[in-house]
Amino acid sequence: MTAKPSCKVAVVIPSYKVVDHILGVIAAIGPECERIYVVDDCCPQQSGAYVKQHCQDSRVRVLRHDSNQGVGGAVCSGYRAALDEGMDIVVKIDGDGQMDPALLPQFLRPIVAGEADYCKGNRFYYLESLRRMPTLRLFGNAVLSLITKVSSGYWDLFDPTNGYTAIHTAVLGLLPLEKLSKRYFFESDMLFRLNILRAVVVDVPMHARYGDEISNLRVSRIIGEFLGKHARNLAKRLFYNYYLRDMSLASLQLPLGVLLLLFSGWFGGYHWLRSATSAVPATAGTVMLSASSLLIGLQLVLAFLAYDIAAVPRRVLHKTLAMQSGIGG
Repeated sequence: MTAKPSCKVAVVIPSYKVVDHILGVIAAIGPECERIYVVDDCCPQQSGAYVKQHCQDSRVRVLRHDSNQGVGGAVCSGYRAALDEGMDIVVKIDGDGQMDPALLPQFLRPIVAGEADYCKGNRFYYLESLRRMPTLRLFGNAVLSLITKVSSGYWDLFDPTNGYTAIHTAVLGLLPLEKLSKRYFFESDMLFRLNILRAVVVDVPMHARYGDEISNLRVSRIIGEFLGKHARNLAKRLFYNYYLRDMSLASLQLPLGVLLLLFSGWFGGYHWLRSATSAVPATAGTVMLSASSLLIGLQLVLAFLAYDIAAVPRRVLHKTLAMQSGIGG
């Protein structure tokens, strides 16, 4: 399947130290794509000039940064160019050869069919392909997936750091590109921003491909940044969705549940320590108060989680915007 003729598709390729692979990536992009933006993110290999010199594809447009802005900054530059040229769907593919351009129609299909606003790859869908994934990367992605589910609100997604993505420009135009994280947190931050818009996001199964490419990501350098930004996004999402834009029973369940759990931990811990040091057993009432606070608090938090999981966006935003535009016109 290819995109509809009236659907203008662009591909954004962030380019940083990928001159060994980028020409092959460009050559593998099919005719369903109308424009290819190669973003030279102040690459020390002069990848933009390299592409201009060796690539004859008329679809290619090279953008260059005077200073390194990170993968997020590079993608946002490509996004802005696609919006300026009136594209309908923008696909992001890395230039290191890990993402197969032949899969591009699969990323377009849910958006063209009106089933999604944003598609992202999932390398965990085909279990047999996981054997080729490095163990540390496999474990790290599993942990990050759980954390991202909580912070973004997209509980049905996996592999959040997967950079093979596609987005409808009607939704892209609503995103505050200047506020998006510019470096490796970019993909996770996108999910948070999309949830605030109530956009529909779906996973696209894909195989993991690893060759001689070298990743610039160092887990030890970004773990603290990731945890801090996930905590920030979670707090913002909860405030926006449950207290600013809407109020529901879940808005009461979460704070009450957390308060009861904290009270149970403090009250029970204090009396347990007091009993242990004085050798005087705690009274039945003390034990019951601590235990009941723990159980009720846990039930309230679980009820909130059930509500939050059920609240994953299901109504495709770009279809709604098109209908509103038609009515307004």
